[in-house]
Amino acid sequence: MTDTEATTWLTQEAHDRLAAELETLSTSGRAEIVARIEAAREEGDLKENGGYHAAKDEQGKIEARIRTLINLLKSATVAESTAAADVVSPGTVVTATIAGDESRFLLGNREIIAAGSDLSVYSETSPLGEAINGKAAGTSTSYVAPNGREISVTINKVEPYHP
Repeated sequence: MTDTEATTWLTQEAHDRLAAELETLSTSGRAEIVARIEAAREEGDLKENGGYHAAKDEQGKIEARIRTLINLLKSATVAESTAAADVVSPGTVVTATIAGDESRFLLGNREIIAAGSDLSVYSETSPLGEAINGKAAGTSTSYVAPNGREISVTINKVEPYHP
């Protein structure tokens, strides 16, 4: 791993789910899209063949997702969440007052959350994530948003994430 690559914290459940998705896309996903491209190619003129172009676009999306999953899983640290002494770290659920509004979110990677969850996710490398990572419950801090505005944050509660 190079200095520019970041380690991503994942639960075992998230790691297994992403590894299964990678396996499916790398095998049957690729085979299905190749079959669709071949079927569309047999229809003739490729310039005006909407099915061919749609299948090629889908192939590009699948290959991009495969690369994303490979890189994510390669750099992942699989562990259970711990909220040691109520300190914010990747894999913790944080309840904080941000610019006067209370918010509850997971600090970590979006891929941790399974579909259907309404829990927001903020990356530990985002301005908010960098401002609160390593801070204890009860701490007030601030960060500069991408628009240049300084935003105040008070960490109210830190708890381990359990899927």
